[in-house]
Amino acid sequence: MGFHTSLAALTLAGLTAAAQPATAQPATAQPATAEAPATIAYAQRTQTWEVVLTSGQVVEVPEALTVAPKDAVNEGAHAPFLISGDGRHIFYYRKKDGLFVERTVHGKERVVAKGITAYAIGEEWPFVSYDGSYVVMGTAGPGLGVFADLRTREAMGPPEKTDSWSLSGFSPDSKRLLLGGEQMVVFDRALRPRLRLKTRLEPSALAGDSTTSAVLVGTPDKYRKVRLLNLRTGRAGTVVKVKLPRGQYIDDIDFDRSDRLIVRSRSAKGVATYQVSPRTGAVKPLKEIERPDAAAWVLPGDDCYEPWTERK
Repeated sequence: MGFHTSLAALTLAGLTAAAQPATAQPATAQPATAEAPATIAYAQRTQTWEVVLTSGQVVEVPEALTVAPKDAVNEGAHAPFLISGDGRHIFYYRKKDGLFVERTVHGKERVVAKGITAYAIGEEWPFVSYDGSYVVMGTAGPGLGVFADLRTREAMGPPEKTDSWSLSGFSPDSKRLLLGGEQMVVFDRALRPRLRLKTRLEPSALAGDSTTSAVLVGTPDKYRKVRLLNLRTGRAGTVVKVKLPRGQYIDDIDFDRSDRLIVRSRSAKGVATYQVSPRTGAVKPLKEIERPDAAAWVLPGDDCYEPWTERK
């Protein structure tokens, strides 16, 4: 799934960032020591994973695996490293035992779920809610595996006794999940169904009202059109062409915490974020961040495999 679930990061926390944190880095990265508030601009993979704060400071994360270990199914595959959409939490497979963990930049690690291990890197991949409090594991099954609520410390299996779901998005407040299968279903965090709709459309984002969704229209990898879908009534809005700059396409789509429609697009320099009018397709540029000189990088709210992740 190429469409992440927390684009609000670049319209909220991301807008407080220094204009170019990549050029403001100190000569050497600093290991984390004591807990302190920190907002992450992005992560980069060099010899190890590093997070670049919006202040420009670079913090090394040597505990994080960069590739799958020798005993993994896909030895040497790139190991996921994720940042929650609010820029506060990081997620990675740790070297000492291969478990998937969460922490703030300077905080203590918490195991997400004991069943999520580095052994399955490349066969499973995590999706993280905006506030970093909920993790869903996609699988090569296809389908979804573990659903982990970090607020309650509960790890659950797929809802309704089937794993043939796809994750279409989290609501911006992280209280609801939109899953697709034979029906589109809105679940709460305990995986209780709240809303169902049988539709041929495939939404890629869920708004804060837990009813409005966004549907991409067109050819995969070259999306430039969108429409809204009401998950309660099944009514679909008019298809609107998003007025992105020439040569740019919709790589990610979401709603922010004010229910504004937001898209991200790979640009010549890096990644650009826009607010979109669902009525006219007009765009308002919000931020553009330049790609750092690193083998790979990750922005807040990214999924494991974004089009801009790896250097070509």
